[in-house]
Amino acid sequence: MPFESGKVNTMPGCGEFSLIDHFNRAVTEQVFRDGHTLVLFGFTHCRVVCPRALARYASVLGQLAGEGWPARGLYISVDPARDTPEVMRDYLQPYSAFLGLTGTTAQIDQAKAAFRVFARRASDPDEPDGYRVPHTAIAYLLDAEGRCLSHFADALAAEEVLDRMRALLATQLRQSGA
Repeated sequence: MPFESGKVNTMPGCGEFSLIDHFNRAVTEQVFRDGHTLVLFGFTHCRVVCPRALARYASVLGQLAGEGWPARGLYISVDPARDTPEVMRDYLQPYSAFLGLTGTTAQIDQAKAAFRVFARRASDPDEPDGYRVPHTAIAYLLDAEGRCLSHFADALAAEEVLDRMRALLATQLRQSGA
């Protein structure tokens, strides 16, 4: 889909899911249709990439909230065998901008398919449980209707993500006539 200057274009890739949040409540994508949402996939036993991404995006979301652009963060597990609601809640305590979501393997597979995320359990004798879960390292910005406005590769610096999100949110506000 081509980008039109000054206009927010939505893209495919975000769809339906039914999961359990880290407070043990059943949720669907409909629950999050009241504002902008930044969605990341990851797992609590990730040693480097996931904690780094959560810290970066929590900082971005905090900065945006301080500027009057509130957005929530969702962290969807790709490791439902280990990432129970309680484990997710404990893991996300330092990242209060994020709500953890987990579920059964089938529920997680549905969420991964909805966002076109790759994740697959891989044997790793260096890990305490004998495996790791390589996965897509992209964050997705959704609007209040659940449409994907943009995505951000893990390699982007926080300042670039912040600038792009500001521009997208401002453009969407102008388009809505508010």
